[in-house]
Amino acid sequence: MSSGYEAELKTAIQAVTLASVICRSVQKTIADDAMEKKDRSPVTVADFASQAVICKQLRDVFSEDSIVAEEDARELRLDENSPFCERIREEIQATGLTATEEEVLNWIDFGNHDGTASRFWTLDPIDGTKGFLRKEQFAISLALIVEGKIQVAALACPNLEAGENWPAAQGVILSAIRGEGAQVVPLDLKDATPQTLRVAATNTAAGARMCESVESGHSSHGWSANVRDQLGTIADPVRIDSQAKYAVVARGDADVYLRLPTRAGYQEKIWDHAGGVLVVEEAGGTVTDIDGKPLDFSKGSTLKDNRGVVVTNGLLHDNVLAAVSAAEQ
Repeated sequence: MSSGYEAELKTAIQAVTLASVICRSVQKTIADDAMEKKDRSPVTVADFASQAVICKQLRDVFSEDSIVAEEDARELRLDENSPFCERIREEIQATGLTATEEEVLNWIDFGNHDGTASRFWTLDPIDGTKGFLRKEQFAISLALIVEGKIQVAALACPNLEAGENWPAAQGVILSAIRGEGAQVVPLDLKDATPQTLRVAATNTAAGARMCESVESGHSSHGWSANVRDQLGTIADPVRIDSQAKYAVVARGDADVYLRLPTRAGYQEKIWDHAGGVLVVEEAGGTVTDIDGKPLDFSKGSTLKDNRGVVVTNGLLHDNVLAAVSAAEQ
């Protein structure tokens, strides 16, 4: 039975595909494109251009929908950032979209909703900015949330190898509609047949393959090491940036992804997880916080009622939760 979200999925896939073109273009000259936010984290032309084109495409089709996104155009409106704005506009126009600087800034600010609407999109225009700057893994994550439930997800990983079905391809788009499963297609092969995603069938903790953030500031590596000791896991963890970690769990290349709090009271941002969560769940996996509670996307822009995130193939979830609790620092 159809869910009725086919138009939303089609638009989401088109939007993240277009944004991927921009991100790849900017990444080729990344040394010239970095700037810093006030919180000192690096951000690039690609973050803003990606957000602009995705927000525009969403608003063109679903004009009443709110968007909760990571960036805003406040600093871009300062006179000293005019050259930076022009570069953003040039990257957007290279895709065939004509826009003035003010239009681009307004498109970016379409993403300034607070997440309190009954239906809204949440967007991370580049998840894993530091990985992007290193020319490693990053993701473009877009999800539709209705009445607090993720209903549609499109997750682009432009630098992730496409896998055994397309051995010569690099870059994938993973997508899902709630209740209809998850699929993957290579980013650059327009006529490729989508493949169904399934998590791995690993059912022994010792054989679990784990992935975690490259940046220790994003997840406690020490705590993760203690979890592996509790589980008796043999393999070293794979460290990759961004929601690409959700992608490798969803397609069975890893069994566990841990996002363990680095400080008390930290609240995860919804855009850092929503796209990946639905893809993993629809591929047969399980996602909760470290206390075993479902992630609650009904509380605004953060997962304020949750602590951390535990992602597994489902079969290992209870064992991993027990190990996380036993190893808590």
